[in-house]
Amino acid sequence: MNLDDEQHIPAVSSPLNPDAPPSRARKAPAREQREKKESLKKREAKGVDTTRSSTPDAQPNTKRSKKVEKPPDVVRPVRYHTKPPSQSDFDAPRPPVFNPVLTKANRDFNECFEHISNKKSFRYTNCIADPAFPSSRWFRQTDAEPFEPRFSFQEASSHILFDSAGRSITTEKGFRMARANVCAREGRWYYECKILSGVKPPAHETSLTPQSASSTDGGHVRLGWARREANLDTPVGFDAYSYGLRDVSGQKIHLSRPKDFVPSNESFCEGDVIGLELTLPSLALHRKVVEGSYNKAVDVSDDLDPHPAAEASDFVRDRVPIRYKGVVYFEQFEYSSSKDLEDLMNPAPSLSNAAVAAKDAAATAPPNPNHPSVALRTLPFSSIKVYKNGKLLGTPFTDLFAFLPPASKAATQQGARDGLDDGMLGYFPAISVFRGGAAEINFGPEFWCPPSGLATRVGDDGQDADDYDMNGSAVALAPKDPKTQRQHSQGKNSRLRGMGERYVEQIAEDIVYDLIDEVDFWMLDAMENPDAAGTDGASTQKAQSAFTATGMETVEGLTQLGGGGGEIKEIVQEEE
Repeated sequence: MNLDDEQHIPAVSSPLNPDAPPSRARKAPAREQREKKESLKKREAKGVDTTRSSTPDAQPNTKRSKKVEKPPDVVRPVRYHTKPPSQSDFDAPRPPVFNPVLTKANRDFNECFEHISNKKSFRYTNCIADPAFPSSRWFRQTDAEPFEPRFSFQEASSHILFDSAGRSITTEKGFRMARANVCAREGRWYYECKILSGVKPPAHETSLTPQSASSTDGGHVRLGWARREANLDTPVGFDAYSYGLRDVSGQKIHLSRPKDFVPSNESFCEGDVIGLELTLPSLALHRKVVEGSYNKAVDVSDDLDPHPAAEASDFVRDRVPIRYKGVVYFEQFEYSSSKDLEDLMNPAPSLSNAAVAAKDAAATAPPNPNHPSVALRTLPFSSIKVYKNGKLLGTPFTDLFAFLPPASKAATQQGARDGLDDGMLGYFPAISVFRGGAAEINFGPEFWCPPSGLATRVGDDGQDADDYDMNGSAVALAPKDPKTQRQHSQGKNSRLRGMGERYVEQIAEDIVYDLIDEVDFWMLDAMENPDAAGTDGASTQKAQSAFTATGMETVEGLTQLGGGGGEIKEIVQEEE
């Protein structure tokens, strides 16, 4: 009998325990030795001050005084020391050069070249030199013509052909994808896609069978929403990073698994206008999901309106200006795919996955907001609705995957920092075309077939109904329909809006964070070297006060955090 078993045996004999061992005498616990203190008389005889301030209890704790509070984790963008800008860098970036290739649906489609394209692990955006941004090494973000919501020339496969406005695409190859230059992060958003070339409409208004639809020579179109990690050389809905709809039978597709969605199996044919509505919860609720603090019993709403009084998103953009064919671009690390989401593509788990499943059953649970893997957590209150020619077909997708870090991970490149949001994480309107398929995208405000509840800027009489606030900004006029009027009276985030409005918000966010980075870098420069920063003593004192208000006492405290704000990395690029 071991000691553990003996501790649970009754010490007194009973009919059920006649052979009880004699109880052993328990030792009394050892008393803690008290520290003997000198009496008051002895201390007076030694001439020690006996006031209360000199008692041992009143002596300052030397150990506590040595403890230094750790400064808050302030993460700042990395700065790179590059060559001074040339005179041409202060000019607006040149638009891409188009080479005409073919004509389809009364539109000229062109090959887009003389511009940089996003590569694996790297992303590129236009920038321009600005004399008002010396601390940011003179460069800030901008865009090239056309200045409107459209397909992104960098966020498209190299085999995609564009029209001159950047709103229509086609290809002569297999399925290739193009994403828009605007993304949705929270709220309700809508865009339309018109099929220019694809499945031929039925002759007698009967739905096409998959066999007859696949025999057409007009190509195919798939449309939906995609994240930045989605592969551009695949169709929408190929992996876990995109949700798509097939033109054949209107099937929904995700993880390359098509499923029937439209009850009548009607296809999306040439001339049809397909509307897609995306609903995402607030970023505050989104952060709860990725941080693991989401509680279904407590978080019972999407928190879109009224908007919670939470701190704003902190965008950290590690980017360096590079020169490509005479044009300067910002280069930054791209987010990479997650192994957990890639494993969803394989219906049969591998041996390693089977071993994990046997060890931890929770790891094999379907995606949900509280999944052990952050990449497999989904967003409550998120959905995608589909409209055909203004008529609601249904909701093919709910509980979309979360995208805020750490659900999105940085590329495994030297210098890439994980857990940072650069402000362009979200779901992008995405279209993929196949061997002659062509589509045109519409972000509003004048939609072709707007659904009920979408407030547009066109009045009931067909005239322009724009109104202007006191700052001169255009605002949508409230519709006269009672149902639509109630929805329009809701808050900005909870009402349905066109993606064109999101494009304006995105520009404002870029401007604000360019200014924040410039002021932050200016404070660092002023504290390190007032003369080089072009500041006087008073300005330096102001910079020091502003910097101390953030919780950092010295600039050395920042560099120890690895934020990169107090360190400037040397970059040398050869001229091309």
